[in-house]
Amino acid sequence: MSKRDYYEVLGVGKSASDPEIKSAYRKLALKYHPDRNPGDKAAEEQFKEAAEAYSVLADGDKRQRYDRFGHAGVGSASQGGQGFDPSVFTGFEDIFGGLGDIFGFGDAFGGGRRRGGPARGSDLRYDLEISFDESARGTETSIQIPRQESCETCSGTGAAAGTKPQTCPGCHGRGQVRFQQGFFTMARTCGQCRGTGQFVASPCATCRGAGSVEKQRKLTVKIPPGIATGQRLRLTQEGEAGAAGGPPGDLYVVIHVQDHDFFVRDGNDLHCEVPISFPTAALGGTITVPGPFDEQNLNIPEGTQTGTSFRLRNHGMPDVSGRGKGDLLVTVRVKTPAKLSKEQKKLLEQLSAALPEVPATPTSKDDRDERGLFDRVKDIFG
Repeated sequence: MSKRDYYEVLGVGKSASDPEIKSAYRKLALKYHPDRNPGDKAAEEQFKEAAEAYSVLADGDKRQRYDRFGHAGVGSASQGGQGFDPSVFTGFEDIFGGLGDIFGFGDAFGGGRRRGGPARGSDLRYDLEISFDESARGTETSIQIPRQESCETCSGTGAAAGTKPQTCPGCHGRGQVRFQQGFFTMARTCGQCRGTGQFVASPCATCRGAGSVEKQRKLTVKIPPGIATGQRLRLTQEGEAGAAGGPPGDLYVVIHVQDHDFFVRDGNDLHCEVPISFPTAALGGTITVPGPFDEQNLNIPEGTQTGTSFRLRNHGMPDVSGRGKGDLLVTVRVKTPAKLSKEQKKLLEQLSAALPEVPATPTSKDDRDERGLFDRVKDIFG
């Protein structure tokens, strides 16, 4: 069976540039790859044909011989496909521009990265509970965490004194072993070194060859004012030790703020409720309101209704980034006396008699809103 022209196979002209040839092959390889066409023999043959054409036209010398002598000029590549060279896939991952990782081609064709190099250590999480006052003012505290640290005895190598890790004989330091499967060159993690590319013949007695040991680490954590529940602090390189000389991971301290008996936080604003007396609500006055840092005076206007809220600007929680403070919102609740003396009852009865009559059941919400505090007291004690 005669072989098709390689330029025809890739769908390019004889004057095509190297990038054009590479792009054409990339499209065909993606379209006809066996992983995307399982069981489709026709697609498999087209994939082989495209790979064979690319192996010739992507090589300057082979292409020159092919242009002069045709299939006869490129040797075994013209023998009915029997000379198909899997090494054409050496640069497969580069050809696919990173798509090899998506489709799993990188490992399949031996393009996987070596696993035995330096690796960053794992990140750690620590949950820290603080009081409301500590979150408002900021604080500094000590924590103790268990973590894997580089073994000081062997300096993290895992090898006993006077020795060092040796190159794995199974994979020759690559961390992978390759084997032929059909026309593919496959790769898998080396079972002897577990992908590290090295093995320790004489393990360190302290870490037993692991290169790291667990230790308790005491750290000082600075809590900025205004921090809230769920926010976290990052302590760079305070996580677990890296492998093979890699950098440590990071430690993330996740904050949990205890609830306050008086304040409720909403962003950087604080909400609270304070009781006021009936005379203060009716006649007006000044009350003292506790704040997260100091007490504040709040003016109560005459005729204030229960449930009225007042805003004290810049008296809330500090912004954790240092940009100002939130507000303190104070809701007043008129406190009705539970016990009255005879004299107090008499005075209230006199007040009730002096006030205008108001229907006992308002006919609308507006009616209810218009009723003053005196009317409510009259209903209670009238």
